[in-house]
Amino acid sequence: MRREATLPPGQRLIDGFPRFGHLSGGPPAVPDNPVIEIRGAVTEAFDVPLTMLSTLPRRELTADFHCVAGWSATKLRWEGVAFAAVYRTLIEPALSPGTAVTHLVCSGLDGWRSVVSIEDALADDVLVAERLNGRPLDGDHGAPVRFVSPRQYGFINTKHLCRIEVHTAEPKGIHGSLAMRVLAPHPRARVWEEERHRYLPSWSLRCAYRATIAFLMPKGGRSA
Repeated sequence: MRREATLPPGQRLIDGFPRFGHLSGGPPAVPDNPVIEIRGAVTEAFDVPLTMLSTLPRRELTADFHCVAGWSATKLRWEGVAFAAVYRTLIEPALSPGTAVTHLVCSGLDGWRSVVSIEDALADDVLVAERLNGRPLDGDHGAPVRFVSPRQYGFINTKHLCRIEVHTAEPKGIHGSLAMRVLAPHPRARVWEEERHRYLPSWSLRCAYRATIAFLMPKGGRSA
């Protein structure tokens, strides 16, 4: 059994919880009536108003957050809805009988997309979170809601969640930029297995990933 004070391999503890890695200069504007678009292998595309999440059982979760760049923030208190409840209640009934879902693509209002296997998405500690440490999510940490999967690196934890695509095979070409093609994120991204890269041994990339912090973290970007 792992001790609570133990970090996954290649991670370093930091103070606070940084805003990290927006594709543009700042967090995106939140729509007046935000929804999560459900697309892909469903019988008909539909939108889930965020107000509908209040009809599902609430969850609280205290967990650590591990960035693939090598830093970890600990004991974050998330509140929201279990993703499994969202999937079983709202998405699964929209599938054709016999549809074998293997992957989801989660998209954020900031343009970020992540691919998550259905096995990982339905883990019991995965949330659609709307509160952090007792307060509504702010722009730095994914308002109005974000995907939270503590056992996976932060790049899976899509901020500003606005779209979920359902797939019956692993989708290709999701990460279109040259930088992301070089980084080649691991398809599972499990932190305790140190699955950072699809092809290369992760220990060989620790220094390179840490070097990205200076480019992706805004000055003074730490926030509670």
